[in-house]
Amino acid sequence: MPYKDLRDFIERLEAENELKRIKAEVDWYLELSHIAKLNEEEKGPALLFENVKGYKTPVFTSAFSTTEKLALTLDMPKTATIPEMAREWVSRTKEKIPPKTVSTGPCKENIDMDEEVDLLKFPVPHMFEHDGGRYIGTACCVITKDPETGWINVGTYRQMVHDKRTIGVQILRGKDADLHRMKYAERGEPMPVAVAIGVDPVIFTCSSTLFPPGECEYDYVGALRGSPVEVVKGETVDLPIPATAEIVLEGEIDPKALKDEGPFGEYTGYYSAFGAPGPSPKPFAKIKCVTYRDNPIHWTTTVGMPITDTHMIQSLNRTSTLWSQLEALGVPGIKSVYLPPASGGRFIAIVSVKQLKPGHANQVGTAVISTPTGEYGIKVIIVVDDDIDPTNMDEVLWAISMRCQPLRDVQIIKRGRDTSLDPSIPAAERTGMIAITSRMIIDATLPYEWEVKPTKVALNEEVVKRVKAKWKEYFPQ
Repeated sequence: MPYKDLRDFIERLEAENELKRIKAEVDWYLELSHIAKLNEEEKGPALLFENVKGYKTPVFTSAFSTTEKLALTLDMPKTATIPEMAREWVSRTKEKIPPKTVSTGPCKENIDMDEEVDLLKFPVPHMFEHDGGRYIGTACCVITKDPETGWINVGTYRQMVHDKRTIGVQILRGKDADLHRMKYAERGEPMPVAVAIGVDPVIFTCSSTLFPPGECEYDYVGALRGSPVEVVKGETVDLPIPATAEIVLEGEIDPKALKDEGPFGEYTGYYSAFGAPGPSPKPFAKIKCVTYRDNPIHWTTTVGMPITDTHMIQSLNRTSTLWSQLEALGVPGIKSVYLPPASGGRFIAIVSVKQLKPGHANQVGTAVISTPTGEYGIKVIIVVDDDIDPTNMDEVLWAISMRCQPLRDVQIIKRGRDTSLDPSIPAAERTGMIAITSRMIIDATLPYEWEVKPTKVALNEEVVKRVKAKWKEYFPQ
């Protein structure tokens, strides 16, 4: 059954012993984020902070920080691996289900207009010591529309509170919302924007996913849920907003105006400013209206050093879209795909393939960087044979060590699009939120054309069965 809202998901987590309610008073300045981060490092449960200092609104964190919780997002067994979830994602999204417009929803139970707007009436955390301010938007969905085609994009772009009615929005160059922004700039018009916070977890999962331009995230959410997303029209913006969102910010972005924003402790484990921690110019939104549910829940993510729920969700959605896009390109023999959470869920891709022809591994490697997912930020592609589990780093390193010849099997691609958040690129080379990266394709397969291949040492399966059946005899308790 699909979750109708964030509250459904929280109930499911609690029923599965994957949620902890924090009843002690916790300060929104650093303390909340540090508790969450330390909990995530121990692979702990999701947290619901019920007593944030100075506020009655609870804060939800650590929603996806383990594979068990991530599996529950897709209503799958808690034992599922990320590649297994991705395989299910590919299967479910073959037929899209568009959203359904309804007249109203819980997100409109309270409406603050104009001077009533105060973003800090909600318990917005200050995450890390050198952050530029309090970030209301981390686990959020930013909704924009192409003024010419009507294409709706639902993306995740962080937001820092400048004042009670203004947020800085990090819309990186070339992202879908930036394509919309540039069109409004050409027309000399402000860009309407809505920010939904505290949504059905599948909506947030898709909001942070790389889909091809022109495709709407709501259609994929419907496919993953098996039912359409219910959306309502904004009070001040003509945009479709999730009807069951906890909090919704409505406003406008001047497409040509910038305001210093940041820095922020990003998912790379570094501050995101270009160089030493400090602000940099970003678009900003003037908020005209805030709607919210009775007793709303604020949802936030800690980000920072891996592995947090940000890295887990990026691993899942980028693994899923890369696999789907490789299939769409007609690349045969793909057995599994995996973008490890420790790589930010985006910078390294490991693909296992059953080789069917000479040069097959090379086709896979070059196809990865030709997909919408792969062309933005993936720096290392490792191709392995189908006897290697991409999620098992011991097996992957063994394949690189024993099957790869660097001169023969490693290719360097000199130029490709990268995120300007990549700290491996010098600050001077990522000014203006643009970055260019090199890429490496590692072929860790045995060459298909070899007539004589090395023989892999393997256990006898029948003996393994007999030994496992008698295991307690060998090791009695």
